[in-house]
Amino acid sequence: MSKVSSKGGMSLLALAEMFPDEESARRWFESQVWPKERCCGHCGSVRTKTVPSEKPMPYWCSDCRSYFSVRTGTVLERSKVPLRKWAYAVYILTTSVKSVPSTKLAEDIGVTQPTAWFLLQRLRKAWNHPGQRRRMRGTVEVDETYFGGKEKNKRVKSKLGRGPVGKTAVVGAKNRDTKQVSARVVGTGTPPAPVLRDFVEDTAETGSTVYSDGAWAYKTMTGFTHASVAHSRGEYVRYEKGRCIHTNGIESFWAILKRAYMGTFHWLSPKHLQRYIDEFCWRSNAHSLGTLERMELTAAGMVGKRLTYRELIGGS
Repeated sequence: MSKVSSKGGMSLLALAEMFPDEESARRWFESQVWPKERCCGHCGSVRTKTVPSEKPMPYWCSDCRSYFSVRTGTVLERSKVPLRKWAYAVYILTTSVKSVPSTKLAEDIGVTQPTAWFLLQRLRKAWNHPGQRRRMRGTVEVDETYFGGKEKNKRVKSKLGRGPVGKTAVVGAKNRDTKQVSARVVGTGTPPAPVLRDFVEDTAETGSTVYSDGAWAYKTMTGFTHASVAHSRGEYVRYEKGRCIHTNGIESFWAILKRAYMGTFHWLSPKHLQRYIDEFCWRSNAHSLGTLERMELTAAGMVGKRLTYRELIGGS
């Protein structure tokens, strides 16, 4: 396998040289899933050994007496898609600025559209690291947006009217200092004040400066230095006591997300919306990393996560 720098981009030719066959893909995934020592995906034991015939799986755990592979205990589990195609999918998704539709991925890696859709949802699951998120410190911009389509594009019986009625609400925050983004689906219609306050308290450290629009819910927060701009009066930037008060940073994130919504996906189910939100938060937060670094971070994030097809198409 040729050496590829973890910094900067990676060409398709370099990717093909890095993963010339299934064995090279397996070695790469193993190096990411087990960075220190091979361990059982069932019980976590390191008392493992190689199965000479690799049947039914390449490794055996002496503690729980089970066969396992690098797929066990990850989003790859029970997937029949070759690991080489998974590696290519990771590359395609991590290098796509506005994501990739399942129809295009299916064509690129040679699988069916339903298989590509399921694969993409599993990768988005790998990008959700709620336990690793740090609360934002410093200046934090907070804003809401709504998903539900443009009224002018709908049939008469499907129109919901002006405003957020019937649409899915998403609230997000962006740290003006670190550029980190976090966002959460918070239900349908205008979010109630406690929901918005809870999001801010979960996302920003006490004592941080929070900038928002003129929504009443933010004015009831305690523990933060708060200032707002009145969008309803056409005010989008205000200077006060040496501070530049606006929410342009988080609104720029919404703009990228909405362009992908309209240009790549065309429609997003409310049931699956959070995974797409997680994808764009992850991509924004990892924008300074090289291609190989993003791929490695994605593979490492697969550990300990499962997303079955029944869970995916079932209830929310």
